[in-house]
Amino acid sequence: MRGFFKKLRNGLQKTREQLVGQISEVVTGTPQFDDELFEEIEEVLIASDCGLETAAHLTGRLREVCEERKTMKATEVVEIIKEQMIVMLNGGSAPVDAVIDVTPKVYLFVGVNGTGKTTSIGKIGEHFRSAGKSVLFAACDTFRAAAREQLQIWADRSGADLVSGDDGSDPAAVAFDAVNAAKARGRDVVLIDTAGRLHTKHNLMEELKKISRAVDKALPGAPHETLLVLDATTGQNGVSQAESFGDAVGLTGLILTKLDGTAKGGIILGIRQRFGVPVSWIGVGEKIDDLETFDSREFIEALFA
Repeated sequence: MRGFFKKLRNGLQKTREQLVGQISEVVTGTPQFDDELFEEIEEVLIASDCGLETAAHLTGRLREVCEERKTMKATEVVEIIKEQMIVMLNGGSAPVDAVIDVTPKVYLFVGVNGTGKTTSIGKIGEHFRSAGKSVLFAACDTFRAAAREQLQIWADRSGADLVSGDDGSDPAAVAFDAVNAAKARGRDVVLIDTAGRLHTKHNLMEELKKISRAVDKALPGAPHETLLVLDATTGQNGVSQAESFGDAVGLTGLILTKLDGTAKGGIILGIRQRFGVPVSWIGVGEKIDDLETFDSREFIEALFA
């Protein structure tokens, strides 16, 4: 995990410069705790895509502590913000391998095109395989041949099964067949890829609802996890995506990708604060080990390191 911490620290460089660096500048020396200071800190948080609610929450808590202590050094101010961020993100996720409490356990992945959804599914499948779990991929994006081809590559690499359909076939039918195949073959995990056209399109959301119903019909209670894959570089647009997909199918977790390419990593705080949905995985690169289960303290420690 320490190797990933180094990657995470390096990947968060842009966010660190935008967020931590500017907060440190604002509170340099022994700051004067007045409205102007708190407003400047709030502006920095908003600029890092933490969101208005999160920025107000963090500065409000900071104001309370400052009123209690009266005087503080700049380093103490930064430490308070850091600890409050950890508290806000806590409950990120249980270790994935420890929660295979039903067989097969079905994971439904949703998200717009370009977020790295199919690649993330492949990496998570490899993670399960390395932990000794048997995996079945369901290629339910029947509108994009490249998605099926990508999953086939990951299946071949990890020795996983793949269930897919013809071009333009019913995605819900593929999902139904995939879960039944996993049951018949005794597989531990089913990872379902889905289409990701624009999240504002009504048809996509209705299609996802249909897939979810089909999976529940094949295995009552499934899907057991519904994970939204978000591209961190989209910033506040990620909030609207979380709202749209959450309203359609309900979300149990988030996968945040491409953190290494953005100064908007604060979005992770904004979504957690607004929707209460935990972050399950984070990605900081293209390699297979650049996607890892989320640990809130490790994330914030890497951000402030």
